[in-house]
Amino acid sequence: MEKRVTFNERWLPYLLVAPQIVVTLVFFFWPSAQMIWQSTLLEDAFGGNTKFVGFDNFVSLFNDSAYFASARLTITFSFLVAAIGLAVSLLLAVMADRVIRGATIYKTFLVWPYAVAPAVAGVLWGFLFNPSVGTVAWLLHNVGIDFNYVTNGNQALLLIVIAAVWNQVSYNFLFFLAGLQSIPRSLIEAAAIDGAGPSRRFWDIIFPLLSPTGFFLLVVNIIYAFFGTFGVVDALTKGGPAKATEILVFKVYNDGFRGQDLGGSSAQSVILMVVVILLTIVQFRFIERRVHY
Repeated sequence: MEKRVTFNERWLPYLLVAPQIVVTLVFFFWPSAQMIWQSTLLEDAFGGNTKFVGFDNFVSLFNDSAYFASARLTITFSFLVAAIGLAVSLLLAVMADRVIRGATIYKTFLVWPYAVAPAVAGVLWGFLFNPSVGTVAWLLHNVGIDFNYVTNGNQALLLIVIAAVWNQVSYNFLFFLAGLQSIPRSLIEAAAIDGAGPSRRFWDIIFPLLSPTGFFLLVVNIIYAFFGTFGVVDALTKGGPAKATEILVFKVYNDGFRGQDLGGSSAQSVILMVVVILLTIVQFRFIERRVHY
């Protein structure tokens, strides 16, 4: 028999959702409206002189080769963070899901990195790979690998990808582990009785049943790569060397707060918001069709 929750007072449901509505209006819709309006203005550094310029800020961006270079870098960076992060997290979740001695301790250690703020994660990895005092950099140098992210743009990009993946891997791990534990063991045992090996059981049974979790994490990780990695970049490379790691979210901050181009920075924010919304819509429209609920 289906049980449904009923409210005797008509105003009670609205009262319960009111805090979330207020938070959404104050911290999303209002700043977004301010950002859209500011993207049509030309302002000085202190906001004293303001001039309405319409779409001139957007035209300037589309004529700026540096902006397109940052956009291409962001696409590459987001793909690497999402792909590597999901693959590593799934591997760790599969290994932790096995009945082995000390599995609880392993799970606890794997969850800890999520408690570290992105800026702190950037500082930690910066220390490890510091070309002067970094332990990992010293070990790489002893095996003939000269790793210097301060002067090498490709190495700097690799390092922020590693730091961003490490900071997000615990979040992905938790959801993948929960998804694995929700799969009925009877299905896996039946496949094993039918002679399916571990690899066959994973790809034919476990992986398809994890598709809802994987789809959710794909959306979350792409949004994280676009917005949540600012702290990693700011603490680790500050967009350098030579803007080799200046992804779009950092470029918004760099142009707006350091370059004092408030209108241009707002225009970049509008474009970034629209791109992420479109990516999310595309994922739900096309990728979700392959998801088995």
